[in-house]
Amino acid sequence: MEAAIDRIMQTYDLLKNRSAAASAEARAKLTEYITTLFEAGEKDPHRLTVCGLTYLRELDGSNDPVKAGFTGL
Repeated sequence: MEAAIDRIMQTYDLLKNRSAAASAEARAKLTEYITTLFEAGEKDPHRLTVCGLTYLRELDGSNDPVKAGFTGL
């Protein structure tokens, strides 16, 4: 689980230029989210990585389906 979190943060840091405080806050939220997934039974580190990156992108608003043109129709 820690390996997945480290991998997510390394990848996310390449995508976003954030302060150390923002990075620490994102890591804390991510750790809580990944722990929830892990305890629910998800053990595959690759799936955890994808879910974690998606989660962080949703938190910062860069993964907005409406802006991307998805209307649900």
